[in-house]
Amino acid sequence: MKNECEITLKMSEEMMRKFLFVSEAEGRTPNNQFLFMLRNNVAYYEKTKGKIKPEMLKKYEI
Repeated sequence: MKNECEITLKMSEEMMRKFLFVSEAEGRTPNNQFLFMLRNNVAYYEKTKGKIKPEMLKKYEI
């Protein structure tokens, strides 16, 4: 089984409703929608600022 992490987010009710609306419209669960957006954000960062190398991540304890 993969190692998985959990995260808690705080947002307004309006933002949550919009997020749920987009998730449903895209045919994804809220969890999968969040992961989709996160992957896209990381891909954009790497495209515009350079690849994130494994040695750069070692300092982050999970």
